[in-house]
Amino acid sequence: MKIFKKALIVLVSIVALLVLGLAGFAFYSKPKYEGEVPLNNLQKETTVYFDEFGVPHIYAENSLDAMEALGYVHAQDRLWQMELMRRIAPGRLSEIFGSAALKNDKFFAGLGIEEASAKAIAQLDKNSPSYQLTQAYLDGINQYLEEGKTPVEFQLLGIQKQKFEVKDVYNIFGYMAFSFAMAQKSDPLMTDLRNKLGIDYVKEFGLEGEFNTTKIKNAKENVQEYSAISKSVAALIDQSPIPPFIGSNSWVIAPQKTKNGKVIFANDPHIGFSQPGTWYEAHLVTPDHEIYGYYLAGTPFPLLGHNRQYAYGLTMFENDDIDMYQEENSPSDQSQYRTPTGFSKYENRTRTIKIKDSSDVIVNVKVSRHGPIVNDLIEGLQKDKPVALSWIYTQQPILILDAVYTLSHAKNIADFQKGVQLIAAPGLNVMYGDTKGNVAWWATGKLYKHNKGVNPNFILEGASGKEDIKEYLDFAKNPSSVNPSWNYVYSANNQPEAVDGFSYPGYYLPEDRAKRIVQLLDSKSNWDKESASKMIFDNTSSVAPSVVQNLIQAIDASTLSKNEKEAIAILKSWKGSNNLQDVAPTVYNKWIYCTLKNTFKDQMGEANFKQFLGTHISKQVVARQIANNNSLWWDNSATKNKKETKNEIVTQSFKEAINALEKQLGKSVTSWTWNKVHTAEHQHPLSKVEALKPFFNVGPFEVSGSMEVINNLFFDFTEDGNYVVKGGPSTRRIIDFSDIENSWSILPTGQSGNPMSPHYKDQAEMYNTGKFRKMKLNKAEIIQTSTKLVFIPNKK
Repeated sequence: MKIFKKALIVLVSIVALLVLGLAGFAFYSKPKYEGEVPLNNLQKETTVYFDEFGVPHIYAENSLDAMEALGYVHAQDRLWQMELMRRIAPGRLSEIFGSAALKNDKFFAGLGIEEASAKAIAQLDKNSPSYQLTQAYLDGINQYLEEGKTPVEFQLLGIQKQKFEVKDVYNIFGYMAFSFAMAQKSDPLMTDLRNKLGIDYVKEFGLEGEFNTTKIKNAKENVQEYSAISKSVAALIDQSPIPPFIGSNSWVIAPQKTKNGKVIFANDPHIGFSQPGTWYEAHLVTPDHEIYGYYLAGTPFPLLGHNRQYAYGLTMFENDDIDMYQEENSPSDQSQYRTPTGFSKYENRTRTIKIKDSSDVIVNVKVSRHGPIVNDLIEGLQKDKPVALSWIYTQQPILILDAVYTLSHAKNIADFQKGVQLIAAPGLNVMYGDTKGNVAWWATGKLYKHNKGVNPNFILEGASGKEDIKEYLDFAKNPSSVNPSWNYVYSANNQPEAVDGFSYPGYYLPEDRAKRIVQLLDSKSNWDKESASKMIFDNTSSVAPSVVQNLIQAIDASTLSKNEKEAIAILKSWKGSNNLQDVAPTVYNKWIYCTLKNTFKDQMGEANFKQFLGTHISKQVVARQIANNNSLWWDNSATKNKKETKNEIVTQSFKEAINALEKQLGKSVTSWTWNKVHTAEHQHPLSKVEALKPFFNVGPFEVSGSMEVINNLFFDFTEDGNYVVKGGPSTRRIIDFSDIENSWSILPTGQSGNPMSPHYKDQAEMYNTGKFRKMKLNKAEIIQTSTKLVFIPNKK
């Protein structure tokens, strides 16, 4: 026993020393927010004021100096995040994480993002402002990389520092574009369900867009099993150390509907939660340019931004820009595949993936005329049934650098639209408002049509050419709205109305958020910043109460227990709110999960059902399924000589839900409050090491909100009844052109990615309670509340 105690004391001492050493190193490596730093390529002295939330306000005599300073301060707060971001698309995570990241690297290396980036860079005008400013930004990053303090993550993982290049910027945008897409999760699964169950079953999922009843208004047969693609790609995205882009809300209110007669702009892009968070805020001021922007790590121009003249932001369009094609190999030569003009040879790409502490892995990828063969990149597909992934991003000219430069440097609305037109992929809803009273929305992306009757929600036939893209549409055919008569524009990832009779196919989210936004905007004509801020934190579902009423109608009240009756009474009076102390959302979500499980799992199988829950289709189908008394899915295929009805399945599911909640939360129904089951934690990639979790993670927190309310906090349905939030608003912004210097914003955690920075998590409590802070533009106010870091030209 004495030996054991001594060993325990030694072990505890070692752990304590390690923790102290880690904390000491992290303290030493915290960002420098004041003092003086020489910069190598700086022309004139440049001053950076860091406000009380760590946002840099950069005042420079010219744009090149401003961009170099931005690169430096961005790196000192987010160098670790930059390193991760640039490694995903080219398949270089295994170099730092080892073989655990190999599946991810094989897939992304095979997609061809890096090859497409190289092609785009070769065609860049090296004298253009966008290129020159990008190089200045990279110079700032690289000087910090060489001379600044090394992030603790680099030390823990043994990362060797390598200079940042333009190709890294393009690869980061490439990963962003892929994470927007939904086809790779949905198309293979829907194809399998169609092949196994028949077209009548999948018709009930509204794959022709018939479920999208609240639409954004414009003012103008094969034995191959495909679900392995859905399963593999979903797992890769979910396990990625960089979160995917999911959805978003935005609305821009014209002067006719605001109290002060000026545009009000609101935006909250929905992205997977992580620590550090997605956006880095920075305010740049030069004699001829000003922008307050939100930057992805490692990118020089903001995707969200505003100044005194205009504001812009984005949501995901959710259009379909990925198609999958079943190719047909030559019977006599597996290196060839059938095309409309005969057999052609696959292009072959070879990539070497370096793995930390292990041997290199060679990845051989075949590429057809449609794109890379995914059988080579993921597990679970028959090698003799090749499936090609056709993606607009790698097939069309990539003009993303010029596009984001133009968005952040526009002089007027016409100039801004030129930048929007340059984005072939990803599909975005770009939102705009300005001080002149203009409000606008444009859907970006190179849109296209197939032949009539081709449904791109399924795997397409690749050999004959009959299901190939028929035509690319001119940008004028993209959905849009500029200064509409109803005096606002909005987007909630719902489907736009048809243009020239053509509704563009996609993976749109249900009408819930859109319906709520339209209800609120239509009901009021005196909007101000305060009311817009309450709206952006709105937790009420406009659809859930009607779903509840349909569910309750299916229940035989005479069979209910005391607790079941109490739960029904709570649901009957529910107005759709998802606040911390509400009981109704706890009951509702458990009932919905049990109903989905008892409806679909028997026909789909467990694995496919789990994949189904991860698609937008599962969200789309809830309200329609509950209202459909005659659905084929109600019958339980596992029971013989019996055909179940909707009422039986809904009743069974309700009783299962209440029983589960009694076991999980106790017998008192009134104690089943939402805060007990709905939590959020912002996880750092290194938090998988349990001892590091308290140091790097932020949270967990009890949070309000839910899926598909405006305050959209999304989660996976699980058997245990705990709703662990995976993501939500990556920022909330309210920009009021009647008081532009006092516009509001908030981040989910903080501005810095350094755990020892005071700005690592200083916004988290405010974010969780719907509060905001200023996005300062007034220099005098900024100076009064800031520390000062001065960059001087290096005389060496």
